[in-house]
Amino acid sequence: MKPAAFDYLCPSSLDEALHALATHGDQASVLAGGQSLMPMLSFRLLEPPWVVDINRIPGLDSIELDGGMLRIGALARHAQVMAHPLVAQHLPLLAQAMPHIAHAAIRERGTLGGSLCLADPAAELPACMLALDARLHLRSLQGTREVAAADFFQGLYQTALAPGELLTEVLIPLPEAGSAMVFDEFSRRHGDYAMAGLAAWSHPARQRSRLVFLGCGDRPTRAVRAEALLNARSPLPTYADLRAAIDADLHPEADLQAQPDTKRHLATVLLQRAWPHL
Repeated sequence: MKPAAFDYLCPSSLDEALHALATHGDQASVLAGGQSLMPMLSFRLLEPPWVVDINRIPGLDSIELDGGMLRIGALARHAQVMAHPLVAQHLPLLAQAMPHIAHAAIRERGTLGGSLCLADPAAELPACMLALDARLHLRSLQGTREVAAADFFQGLYQTALAPGELLTEVLIPLPEAGSAMVFDEFSRRHGDYAMAGLAAWSHPARQRSRLVFLGCGDRPTRAVRAEALLNARSPLPTYADLRAAIDADLHPEADLQAQPDTKRHLATVLLQRAWPHL
Protein backbone atom coordinates (compact mmCIF):
# COMPACT_ATOMS: atom_id res chain seq x y z
CA MET A 1 0.00 0.00 0.00
CA LYS A 2 0.93 3.66 -0.20
CA PRO A 3 0.63 6.30 2.48
CA ALA A 4 -2.26 8.72 2.45
CA ALA A 5 -1.34 12.19 1.26
CA PHE A 6 0.42 14.39 3.83
CA ASP A 7 2.36 17.65 3.94
CA TYR A 8 6.07 17.23 4.62
CA LEU A 9 8.15 19.62 6.71
CA CYS A 10 11.91 19.33 7.14
CA PRO A 11 13.08 21.93 9.69
CA SER A 12 16.79 22.70 9.94
CA SER A 13 16.72 23.88 13.55
CA LEU A 14 15.16 22.78 16.81
CA ASP A 15 13.28 26.07 17.12
CA GLU A 16 11.79 25.61 13.67
CA ALA A 17 10.71 22.06 14.52
CA LEU A 18 9.08 23.17 17.77
CA HIS A 19 7.15 25.89 15.95
CA ALA A 20 5.90 23.31 13.45
CA LEU A 21 4.80 20.96 16.23
CA ALA A 22 3.14 23.80 18.13
CA THR A 23 1.26 24.83 15.00
CA HIS A 24 0.03 21.38 14.02
CA GLY A 25 -0.16 19.66 17.43
CA ASP A 26 -1.47 16.10 17.34
CA GLN A 27 -2.04 16.43 13.59
CA ALA A 28 1.72 16.07 13.07
CA SER A 29 3.88 12.93 13.27
CA VAL A 30 7.64 13.20 13.87
CA LEU A 31 9.94 11.36 11.47
CA ALA A 32 13.28 10.33 12.96
CA GLY A 33 14.57 6.91 11.89
CA GLY A 34 11.26 6.00 10.29
CA GLN A 35 11.60 2.29 11.03
CA SER A 36 8.16 2.20 12.68
CA LEU A 37 6.52 5.31 11.25
CA MET A 38 7.03 4.50 7.58
CA PRO A 39 5.42 1.03 7.73
CA MET A 40 2.50 2.48 9.72
CA LEU A 41 2.04 5.18 7.09
CA SER A 42 2.24 2.65 4.26
CA PHE A 43 -0.40 0.41 5.86
CA ARG A 44 -2.46 3.50 6.71
CA LEU A 45 -2.45 2.68 10.39
CA LEU A 46 -1.56 6.37 10.71
CA GLU A 47 -2.78 9.11 8.39
CA PRO A 48 -1.28 12.33 9.79
CA PRO A 49 -1.90 15.50 7.77
CA TRP A 50 1.68 16.61 8.55
CA VAL A 51 5.01 14.80 8.87
CA VAL A 52 7.87 16.71 10.53
CA ASP A 53 11.28 15.29 9.59
CA ILE A 54 13.85 16.13 12.30
CA ASN A 55 16.86 14.46 10.68
CA ARG A 56 18.50 17.73 9.60
CA ILE A 57 18.46 19.30 13.05
CA PRO A 58 22.06 19.46 14.31
CA GLY A 59 23.08 18.39 17.79
CA LEU A 60 20.35 15.84 18.49
CA ASP A 61 22.61 12.80 18.00
CA SER A 62 25.39 13.55 20.49
CA ILE A 63 26.62 11.09 23.11
CA GLU A 64 28.70 12.69 25.87
CA LEU A 65 29.51 12.67 29.56
CA ASP A 66 27.98 15.44 31.64
CA GLY A 67 29.17 15.22 35.23
CA GLY A 68 27.71 12.06 36.68
CA MET A 69 25.41 11.50 33.72
CA LEU A 70 25.66 10.12 30.20
CA ARG A 71 23.71 12.36 27.85
CA ILE A 72 22.39 10.70 24.67
CA GLY A 73 20.61 12.71 21.99
CA ALA A 74 17.25 11.43 20.83
CA LEU A 75 18.43 11.24 17.21
CA ALA A 76 21.37 8.94 18.04
CA ARG A 77 21.08 5.84 15.84
CA HIS A 78 20.99 2.41 17.44
CA ALA A 79 24.23 1.47 15.65
CA GLN A 80 25.88 4.64 16.95
CA VAL A 81 24.88 3.87 20.54
CA MET A 82 25.92 0.24 20.11
CA ALA A 83 29.43 1.17 18.96
CA HIS A 84 30.11 4.13 21.24
CA PRO A 85 32.97 3.62 23.74
CA LEU A 86 31.27 5.69 26.46
CA VAL A 87 28.25 3.39 26.36
CA ALA A 88 30.43 0.29 26.52
CA GLN A 89 32.43 1.72 29.43
CA HIS A 90 29.67 3.17 31.58
CA LEU A 91 26.41 1.48 30.56
CA PRO A 92 27.08 -2.17 29.72
CA LEU A 93 23.35 -2.87 30.03
CA LEU A 94 22.73 -0.76 26.92
CA ALA A 95 25.70 -2.32 25.15
CA GLN A 96 24.27 -5.79 25.84
CA ALA A 97 20.77 -4.82 24.73
CA MET A 98 21.57 -3.10 21.43
CA PRO A 99 22.42 -6.26 19.39
CA HIS A 100 18.95 -7.62 20.22
CA ILE A 101 17.24 -4.70 18.47
CA ALA A 102 15.94 -6.00 15.14
CA HIS A 103 18.67 -6.37 12.50
CA ALA A 104 21.71 -4.38 11.35
CA ALA A 105 19.85 -2.46 8.64
CA ILE A 106 17.22 -1.34 11.16
CA ARG A 107 19.88 -0.34 13.70
CA GLU A 108 21.58 1.87 11.11
CA ARG A 109 18.48 4.07 10.80
CA GLY A 110 16.44 3.54 13.95
CA THR A 111 16.93 6.08 16.74
CA LEU A 112 16.97 5.99 20.51
CA GLY A 113 14.27 8.65 20.75
CA GLY A 114 12.07 6.98 18.17
CA SER A 115 12.08 3.71 20.10
CA LEU A 116 11.28 5.43 23.39
CA CYS A 117 8.46 7.52 21.93
CA LEU A 118 6.88 4.52 20.20
CA ALA A 119 6.77 2.82 23.64
CA ASP A 120 6.40 -0.70 22.31
CA PRO A 121 6.20 -2.91 25.43
CA ALA A 122 8.32 -5.57 23.68
CA ALA A 123 11.11 -3.12 22.85
CA GLU A 124 14.49 -3.31 24.55
CA LEU A 125 15.29 0.37 25.12
CA PRO A 126 12.28 1.40 27.23
CA ALA A 127 13.06 -1.44 29.65
CA CYS A 128 16.72 -0.39 29.80
CA MET A 129 15.78 3.23 30.51
CA LEU A 130 13.55 2.16 33.39
CA ALA A 131 16.23 -0.14 34.79
CA LEU A 132 18.83 2.63 34.59
CA ASP A 133 16.54 5.29 36.10
CA ALA A 134 16.92 7.53 33.05
CA ARG A 135 15.37 10.96 32.72
CA LEU A 136 13.92 12.18 29.42
CA HIS A 137 14.07 15.81 28.31
CA LEU A 138 10.95 17.02 26.48
CA ARG A 139 11.06 20.37 24.66
CA SER A 140 8.28 22.62 23.45
CA LEU A 141 7.86 26.33 22.83
CA GLN A 142 6.86 26.62 26.49
CA GLY A 143 10.25 25.30 27.63
CA THR A 144 11.82 22.05 28.78
CA ARG A 145 10.51 19.51 31.23
CA GLU A 146 12.24 16.43 32.58
CA VAL A 147 10.29 13.19 32.99
CA ALA A 148 11.53 10.04 34.73
CA ALA A 149 11.39 6.88 32.67
CA ALA A 150 9.03 5.41 35.28
CA ASP A 151 6.52 8.16 34.46
CA PHE A 152 7.14 8.42 30.71
CA PHE A 153 5.80 5.01 29.67
CA GLN A 154 2.09 5.04 30.39
CA GLY A 155 0.63 2.08 28.50
CA LEU A 156 0.56 0.34 25.15
CA TYR A 157 2.17 2.84 22.75
CA GLN A 158 1.31 5.60 25.21
CA THR A 159 3.76 8.09 26.72
CA ALA A 160 3.80 11.32 28.68
CA LEU A 161 4.72 13.21 25.49
CA ALA A 162 2.17 15.99 24.91
CA PRO A 163 1.18 17.51 21.55
CA GLY A 164 3.79 20.07 20.56
CA GLU A 165 6.56 18.36 22.53
CA LEU A 166 9.70 16.72 21.18
CA LEU A 167 11.98 14.31 23.02
CA THR A 168 15.44 15.84 22.60
CA GLU A 169 17.76 13.82 24.84
CA VAL A 170 18.02 11.23 27.57
CA LEU A 171 20.12 11.61 30.72
CA ILE A 172 21.27 8.38 32.36
CA PRO A 173 23.02 8.39 35.77
CA LEU A 174 26.38 6.67 35.72
CA PRO A 175 26.06 3.48 37.79
CA GLU A 176 27.95 3.28 41.06
CA ALA A 177 31.17 1.29 41.17
CA GLY A 178 30.38 -2.34 41.91
CA SER A 179 27.13 -2.33 39.94
CA ALA A 180 26.21 -5.39 37.89
CA MET A 181 24.06 -5.36 34.74
CA VAL A 182 22.50 -8.09 32.65
CA PHE A 183 20.30 -7.98 29.57
CA ASP A 184 18.73 -11.09 28.08
CA GLU A 185 15.64 -12.00 26.11
CA PHE A 186 13.84 -14.83 24.36
CA SER A 187 12.62 -14.44 20.79
CA ARG A 188 11.67 -17.01 18.17
CA ARG A 189 14.49 -15.80 15.94
CA HIS A 190 17.21 -13.28 16.64
CA GLY A 191 15.85 -9.88 15.75
CA ASP A 192 12.19 -10.84 16.16
CA TYR A 193 9.98 -9.25 18.79
CA ALA A 194 10.83 -10.55 22.24
CA MET A 195 8.47 -13.04 23.84
CA ALA A 196 9.96 -11.92 27.15
CA GLY A 197 13.09 -10.01 28.12
CA LEU A 198 14.92 -8.76 31.20
CA ALA A 199 16.93 -5.61 31.82
CA ALA A 200 18.58 -6.01 35.22
CA TRP A 201 20.74 -3.73 37.37
CA SER A 202 21.96 -4.40 40.87
CA HIS A 203 24.43 -3.17 43.46
CA PRO A 204 25.08 -6.21 45.68
CA ALA A 205 26.85 -4.33 48.47
CA ARG A 206 24.00 -1.85 48.83
CA GLN A 207 21.28 -4.47 48.36
CA ARG A 208 19.62 -2.44 45.64
CA SER A 209 18.34 -3.68 42.31
CA ARG A 210 16.00 -3.07 39.41
CA LEU A 211 14.55 -5.97 37.48
CA VAL A 212 12.58 -4.71 34.49
CA PHE A 213 10.78 -7.08 32.14
CA LEU A 214 9.77 -6.36 28.57
CA GLY A 215 7.09 -8.14 26.58
CA CYS A 216 5.26 -9.00 29.82
CA GLY A 217 2.77 -6.15 30.11
CA ASP A 218 1.52 -3.03 28.38
CA ARG A 219 4.77 -1.23 29.29
CA PRO A 220 8.18 -2.13 30.76
CA THR A 221 7.42 -3.60 34.17
CA ARG A 222 9.48 -3.68 37.37
CA ALA A 223 9.35 -6.95 39.29
CA VAL A 224 9.46 -5.59 42.84
CA ARG A 225 8.90 -8.92 44.63
CA ALA A 226 11.67 -10.53 42.61
CA GLU A 227 13.86 -7.52 43.47
CA ALA A 228 13.22 -8.15 47.16
CA LEU A 229 14.36 -11.76 46.74
CA LEU A 230 17.51 -10.61 44.98
CA ASN A 231 18.26 -7.92 47.56
CA ALA A 232 18.08 -10.51 50.33
CA ARG A 233 21.25 -11.98 48.77
CA SER A 234 20.26 -15.55 49.48
CA PRO A 235 21.62 -18.37 47.32
CA LEU A 236 19.87 -18.96 44.03
CA PRO A 237 16.24 -19.66 44.93
CA THR A 238 14.37 -22.57 43.42
CA TYR A 239 12.38 -22.19 40.23
CA ALA A 240 9.21 -22.40 42.34
CA ASP A 241 10.31 -19.48 44.54
CA LEU A 242 11.21 -17.33 41.56
CA ARG A 243 8.02 -18.29 39.74
CA ALA A 244 5.93 -17.28 42.73
CA ALA A 245 7.55 -13.84 42.71
CA ILE A 246 7.12 -13.51 38.94
CA ASP A 247 3.46 -14.56 39.17
CA ALA A 248 2.89 -11.77 41.69
CA ASP A 249 4.86 -9.17 39.71
CA LEU A 250 3.88 -9.79 36.09
CA HIS A 251 0.45 -10.00 34.50
CA PRO A 252 1.09 -10.40 30.78
CA GLU A 253 -1.63 -10.80 28.20
CA ALA A 254 -1.53 -13.14 25.23
CA ASP A 255 -0.05 -11.71 22.05
CA LEU A 256 1.29 -13.02 18.75
CA GLN A 257 4.48 -14.16 20.49
CA ALA A 258 3.26 -16.27 23.43
CA GLN A 259 0.51 -17.04 25.92
CA PRO A 260 0.62 -15.49 29.42
CA ASP A 261 1.80 -18.65 31.18
CA THR A 262 4.58 -19.08 28.64
CA LYS A 263 5.68 -15.50 29.19
CA ARG A 264 5.80 -15.96 32.96
CA HIS A 265 7.79 -19.17 32.54
CA LEU A 266 10.27 -17.44 30.23
CA ALA A 267 10.55 -14.50 32.65
CA THR A 268 11.38 -16.94 35.45
CA VAL A 269 14.04 -18.63 33.34
CA LEU A 270 15.55 -15.26 32.43
CA LEU A 271 15.74 -14.40 36.12
CA GLN A 272 17.36 -17.74 36.91
CA ARG A 273 19.98 -17.14 34.20
CA ALA A 274 20.72 -13.59 35.32
CA TRP A 275 20.80 -14.29 39.08
CA PRO A 276 24.44 -15.53 39.35
CA HIS A 277 25.69 -12.39 37.59
CA LEU A 278 23.80 -9.94 39.81
